[in-house]
Amino acid sequence: MSTAQGARARARIEVTAAIKDEARRQLAAEGAARLSLRAVARELGMVSSALYRYFPSRDDLLTALIIDAYDSLGECAETAHEPAADPFRRWITVCEAVRGWALDHPHEYALIYGSPVPGYTAPEATVPAAARVGLLLIGIARDAHRDPELARPPLVDELRQEAERMAADLAPDLPPEVVTALVAAWAQLYGLVGFELFGQFNRVVEDRETFFRHAAGQLARGVGLVPTTP
Repeated sequence: MSTAQGARARARIEVTAAIKDEARRQLAAEGAARLSLRAVARELGMVSSALYRYFPSRDDLLTALIIDAYDSLGECAETAHEPAADPFRRWITVCEAVRGWALDHPHEYALIYGSPVPGYTAPEATVPAAARVGLLLIGIARDAHRDPELARPPLVDELRQEAERMAADLAPDLPPEVVTALVAAWAQLYGLVGFELFGQFNRVVEDRETFFRHAAGQLARGVGLVPTTP
């Protein structure tokens, strides 16, 4: 790559970062539904036609922000994860990392787990980043259930067919009972975080950190994980 090409590449990276930073500021101030490429361009002193060379549409910019948010959350959970610990402790640590990231990045959390943005449908390109935390939790359950003595979660007969379908799609090497419990725990984890972040716990839960740790432990037990110490 020539010196001129390298300079252009660096400039593109810098401008792209500036566009995203301004878009995140607008998300915090106005919400995702009101994100506007023209407004971003105006705040950056750019003409709209120049910004369109980086992001052809609002949806393209939203997708980039969503992938960044999912990747940031996934990296936070993966960094906090303690592979040498027992599965129960690993599960709690990952759940606490999700909560901590959400509290530190409330507007980005709202973008990926809040109300859908009118007129926007997330493309397949968001899936790998969105799956990072889920895959981490699946890996923890997989390691735990290598122990043949570990009890499987209960599963009612009428859910068996759907459980087998989910297991085939998500984790073919895990029992359907475990995969069903994992999907429920995944939804409940983000429900707990969302309730705290969006104010539903106001005047209900005061010691939220302790409450969350207890609830995360209940989710772990629901997946069949048990602490190694009382």
